[in-house]
Amino acid sequence: MNHIISTFENFLKPTNSFFKFVIVGIINTCIGISISFILLNGFHTGYWPSTFIGNAAGAVVSYILNRKFTFQSKTSVGVSSIRFLAVILISYFVAYSLSSQIINALDLQILTNKESSVLLGACLYTFANYMGQKYFVFYPLR
Repeated sequence: MNHIISTFENFLKPTNSFFKFVIVGIINTCIGISISFILLNGFHTGYWPSTFIGNAAGAVVSYILNRKFTFQSKTSVGVSSIRFLAVILISYFVAYSLSSQIINALDLQILTNKESSVLLGACLYTFANYMGQKYFVFYPLR
């Protein structure tokens, strides 16, 4: 994992935290959505367990990369991990509850409503997660 972090640091050294967060977000979102779809379609797992397990896997990647690479945080692992968990859970339940309601109301018929809800939920979750991590979890100590 340290080799991956070093590679990111060397490649994106002059960039700001938002750009780095987007790169990390793409990685962890792809991991989370892939796992969600595999569980949803391959194993016929329900919507909530599929998205929860997928997002949990993405969250582990997110915490490690954002702590070391994006925000270069000096906050203690204990404090930041508890805050991170709170932000992740709040973002998850708000984003995926809202996306499910929106997609069911729109009934677009492009993908299944569950699949559309997963994609919209991932977008809402990513935005809420960035705000929480930047301003609460990894906020610099003064």
